Amino acid sequence: MIFPVAALIVATLFTGAALYITLVEHPARLGLGDGPMLAQWRPSYKRALPIQAGLAILGGLFGLVAWCQLADWKWLAGALALVANWPFTWLGVMPTNKRLTAFDIAKAGPESRALLIKWGGLHGVRSLLGVAATMLFGWSLLTP
Repeated sequence: MIFPVAALIVATLFTGAALYITLVEHPARLGLGDGPMLAQWRPSYKRALPIQAGLAILGGLFGLVAWCQLADWKWLAGALALVANWPFTWLGVMPTNKRLTAFDIAKAGPESRALLIKWGGLHGVRSLLGVAATMLFGWSLLTP
């Protein structure tokens, strides 16, 4: 029973981090001026990337093992929701990340602000994927 519990714990950690960024950090960042906003996003993104990427993979793997052990579709669906963060990030978020990373902070303005607003919406999708995985894993543990 260790893998199902581990999957739920890791999914919850991923979701908590993602929701913190979506609901707290990013809205606070948007209250800054254009240059400081972009300057704050860069180190935050670099620090969050390995944490969230690692949690998505680890939680997905634990969910897959739980699915193999318990043969309950909810473990597979939750694992896929967590792992879906990877292709979504590479295809949906990464182009925006690259543009933001390449932006000259001294020239930050309406364009960089619009990109950061877009980034916030894209990150919200990652949060929703985490919520879905956490709910599916929790549901699986509560129902035989």
